[in-house]
Amino acid sequence: MPSIKVYNMKGSEVGTLELSEKVFGVEYNEPLIHQAIVTRLANERQGTKSTLTRSEVRGGGKKPWRQKGTGNARQGSIRAPQWIKGGVVFAPKSRDFSKDMNKKAKIAALLSALSKKVADGEVIVVDELVVAEGKTREMAAFQKALNLNKTAIVVMDNNDEKVILAARNLEKLSTLPVAQISTYEVVASSKVVLTKGAVEKLEEVYGK
Repeated sequence: MPSIKVYNMKGSEVGTLELSEKVFGVEYNEPLIHQAIVTRLANERQGTKSTLTRSEVRGGGKKPWRQKGTGNARQGSIRAPQWIKGGVVFAPKSRDFSKDMNKKAKIAALLSALSKKVADGEVIVVDELVVAEGKTREMAAFQKALNLNKTAIVVMDNNDEKVILAARNLEKLSTLPVAQISTYEVVASSKVVLTKGAVEKLEEVYGK
């Protein structure tokens, strides 16, 4: 069973926490993690691009000049692709990029990503996350105390508006309630900061 140090908001060690093997000790599964990330990014694509083919451009029903005798190249329509205001060859059309991934696979990918972060020493657990005034300087001090110099995500056990407001202007720090955590956020962040309450909720939901 893996264990991890617990810190307070000032960066001081205040104890240790035993982590569930079923949540934070899962075997690394790179193909599954890759699938989860590709699915997430694909589902964010809008796919709304669309241009007109020659059959959709307005006008051009009449042949612009007779076939022979003018000295010009033969033309059938002024809406052919080589004409100004003509249709587009192989025009991009709206499409649905979304992918599906079953629930068990999504959960397995998340737990695998979290376990890899724990194994690599890239998970920090804090006993609590309290921001009194909701000011940026409070979260900036927290960021400095825990040496969060690169991209980091703070996973909270609740949706604390003051913490969200305080971290909003910090470029390398983002916040997320534990209910919204996904494989993408875990992998995309250099450090994952979990509150003790968030760890308990993860183990309650996925550690059965």
